[in-house]
Parts: sequence; C-alpha cells; structure tokens
Amino acid sequence: MDYENDFDKSNINKVDAKTAKKTVFATGIGNAMEWFDFGLYSYLAVIIAQNFFSSVENDQLKMVFTFATFAIAFLLRPVGGIIFGIIGDKYGRKVVLTTTIIMMAFSTLLIGLLPTYDQIGVWAPIFLLLGRILQGFSTGGEYAGAMVYIAESSPDKKRNTLGSGLEIGTLSGYIAASILSGLLFFFLSEDQMASWGWRIPFILGLFLGIFGFYLRRKLEESPVFENEIATKPKRDNVGFLTIIRYYYKDIIVCFVAVAFFNCTNYMVTSYLPSYLQEIVKMDSATVSILITIVMAVMIPLALMFGRLADRIGEKNVFLIGLVGTAVFSILAFILLQSTSIVFVIVGVFVLGFFLATYEGTMPGSLPTMFYTHIRYRTLAVTFNVSVSLFGGTTPLIATSLVAKTGDPLAPAYYLTAMSIVGIIVITLLHVSTSGKSLKGSYPNVENDKEFDYYANNPDKALWWAKDKRV
Repeated sequence: MDYENDFDKSNINKVDAKTAKKTVFATGIGNAMEWFDFGLYSYLAVIIAQNFFSSVENDQLKMVFTFATFAIAFLLRPVGGIIFGIIGDKYGRKVVLTTTIIMMAFSTLLIGLLPTYDQIGVWAPIFLLLGRILQGFSTGGEYAGAMVYIAESSPDKKRNTLGSGLEIGTLSGYIAASILSGLLFFFLSEDQMASWGWRIPFILGLFLGIFGFYLRRKLEESPVFENEIATKPKRDNVGFLTIIRYYYKDIIVCFVAVAFFNCTNYMVTSYLPSYLQEIVKMDSATVSILITIVMAVMIPLALMFGRLADRIGEKNVFLIGLVGTAVFSILAFILLQSTSIVFVIVGVFVLGFFLATYEGTMPGSLPTMFYTHIRYRTLAVTFNVSVSLFGGTTPLIATSLVAKTGDPLAPAYYLTAMSIVGIIVITLLHVSTSGKSLKGSYPNVENDKEFDYYANNPDKALWWAKDKRV
C-alpha cells in the first residue's frame, strides 16, 4: 500500500469506551444464554440420563450416552458457522446476533418441555438430540459473532479488556445455572427433581433469550464493518478454499488456540460437575456450591488477565495459561481425589485459575487473526470446527477414558497433552496484536491524542497493509 496516497485519516474510527461497554453487555447476554443451557445440561446430566436413557442398565454407560448427545450436537456448529458467517460478512454482524439468540432460547425451551423415555420411548432421546442440534446450529454463529462485534466496536488499546467482558456472560450464565440447580436440589426431593423439577430452569431460559433479543435490537452495526462497506463496497466474495490458501497459518493458530481453550473450558464447566458426583462421590448440592464459588472467583480473574493482555500482549498471557495447565493439571486431579473438601476446592480452583487466562484473552484476540472482509466466516468456521472436535467432545472423551482405563487421572493427562501442543504452536506461530488496529481496518481510537498519533503515522495505523495477501 502507498501510505502517502491511500491513507485517509477520516476513516480512523472514534469509539466511545462507555458505548463499547454497553455493546459488551448486550452481546454477553447471548453468551450467558448459551452457557446457561450448557451449565444446566451438565448439572442435570445424571437426571437427564435417567429420564432419556432409562433403557440402559449401566449407570456409567448412561452418562456416556448423555454426553454423546451433548457432543453430537456440536457437529452442527460448523454448519451454523458457515451459514451465519457468510451472512455476517455480507449483511452485517447485528442481523446474525439478533437471530441466533432467539434460536437458542427456543431450543432451550424445547428441551424443558420434552417427554421422557418412559412416556414416548425411543423418540425421547431423538427429540433431545434434535433440541441439542438446534442449539448447536445457532451457537455456531453466536459466539464468533459476539467476539467479532465486540472487537470491532472497542478501542484497540482496550480490546482484550472489553473482550473479557464477554466471558463474564459465560461465567454468569453458568453461575445462574449452578445456583438455580442447587436451589432445586435443596428444596425438591429426588423424585420431584426427576419428575418435573429439572424442567424449570430450561423453561426459564426463554425469558433470558427474550431479554437479550430486546437489547440486541437496539445495537448499532459495528463501526469497522460500516467502514468496510463504505470504503470497499465492491469487494469480491472470497471462497473458503482461497481463504485457506492465503491464511492457513492464521487458521492453524486460531484452531489450536480454540482447542486448548475449549478443552479446558468444557473440562471445568461441563465435565467436572459429573466427575465430582460420579467419581469423587460428592452430593449434587455441594458440587453446585463449589463450582459456583470457583466461577464467581474467575470473573475478576478474567478481567485481570484481559487488562494484562492489553499491556503485555495476549501471546504472553496465553503461555501463562498453557504452561500452568500443563504443569498443574495432574496435581489438580490428584487433589480432587482427596477426602478433604479443602483440597478438592483447591484442585477445582487451580483448573479455574488457568482457564481464566483464556477467558480474559480469547474474545479480544481471536478476531484479530483475520481481515475484516473474511473475519466473521473464517473465525466462525475455524472456531466451531475446533470446538466440535476438542470442546464438545471433552466430557465424552474424559468419561470414556475413565471408564476404559479405570484411572481417575485420565482427564488430567488429556489436558496436559492439549496444553503441550498449544505451547508449541503459540510459541512458534503466533504474533501479538494487542493495541494494534484490526487487520484490514483503520484504528479504533478513544480520544484525540490517539487520533492525532495515527493521523501522523499512517504506517502505524495500517501496519497490516504490508501483508501482500490483503
């Protein structure tokens, strides 16, 4: 690019941080909706197994089938990512975000209304799977779209800080599921929970979805996308094969980052509750309280790591999490086997602490790996393929490893292996983009001082323009 002739300082985006915080809240509601559902499924997995797979005699096998249903739904996420990603890159981020949250709310309600195996036989697990498939399809465009929207609406120097707010939605949704499940387990008998109590939180999820839809309807389109349309209205559509050909290194980094993030994420949030109940033999109410406390502590930790990433670069924070998980996962699971509740709490907290490094950095970092005109679809597909292979399958793999080997530390070995792969890829291939403008975009600035700096230094503003793939 010829900076002298092509640079137009009027395209530098002035972004109000206060307004950006509002967008974080509106998009975070959808993330809360997604993880409210996932949290419920995890906490109520034992009851779901009894209601929908009652024909299976072996309790361990029931759990395998239950988590298999959880995992199979993730196969639809890449399909949702392709469809919603193309729509998002062509028609805007907002239209996708208002659609996916309604679909998620409806699928959550559907699961809460399903008849059981004793009522309709084999159709019960089939309908359960269909509900999970709809959930997977809609979330295929939800989380990637939320990340892209926040990244494109935030000041560059606060992108990770504000992006970490999206994970507050994740943790808040999970905490809400935990608290609600815990209250139901406390106030209702086992028979009442198995009969109708488990349905209540799934039905209530509908109202969270409606509230999120109301907030998202009021959002403006992201300034980066509007700038893209205004300055490059005739850009040709780029096919996925072309994207892979020119951006394969970025795709590899994103794929691996999503893999170790979600392997850790689903291990802690989706598998651990069942692990503590089935393997460690803790009661449901205690598990709910324990996980809720750890998730609550992770909120300020995620915000802290988001701010840290804006100061020292997200690559360094990635490596803190990866090295920590690789070194301490086995110790954490050893502590979980203890008869002391204190040691169990420490074990869960160790896993939650290193998960928080990813929670604080991934939402603000993953969108920076791709250029504006291909950002949504490339991130959506890469994210969801990786989640489908290594995220949604984590509870199933962990359950199967324990069942096959009889070793309660098997999930820790899996986490350690994933982290080692992550360390290699991030160290060799990833370059930090904290504080820089998004690829393919003019900077997002918060004040006149930042505007003047980039206006007088176009090579800093369009640092990515030297890349001949643009």
